[in-house]
Amino acid sequence: MKRSLALFLLAVCQAVPGFADPVQAAPAVPEPNATGGKTPYQVVGGDHVDARTLNGWRTWRALSCERCHGAQQEGAVGPALVNSLKVLTPDEFRKTVLQGRIDKGMPNFDGSKQVVDNIDNLYAYLKGRSDGAIKPGRLQAIDKESGKESGK
Repeated sequence: MKRSLALFLLAVCQAVPGFADPVQAAPAVPEPNATGGKTPYQVVGGDHVDARTLNGWRTWRALSCERCHGAQQEGAVGPALVNSLKVLTPDEFRKTVLQGRIDKGMPNFDGSKQVVDNIDNLYAYLKGRSDGAIKPGRLQAIDKESGKESGK
């Protein structure tokens, strides 16, 4: 029964023009998350994000976090952040990144100005990846005026 319903809904989504188009369907404003709050990121089409989230992605890249957490945050030596950010609160995330978990191999980053200045932005980026709203790979800024993808 569940499989039949899922197949039916998939067929309906594909049959309605524009319904499954992620660029048209994805809003440029935060959607309520599972806890009823607002998401810390804005995303359109999976790869166009608000300026704060873009700075979080740039921080991720600049610090080469993928060496331990994988290029798509799927885990390597360190844990899969796409899973961890499903349960970590923003405060727990800040504490983990800034104070580290030395016994588990996670260094502290409280001495990095870039991390300290962008800790909430980094959380926004990783939360968007964890939620599946932000695709892995290169990100671009949302055009502020239209709320759509920029042509850059």
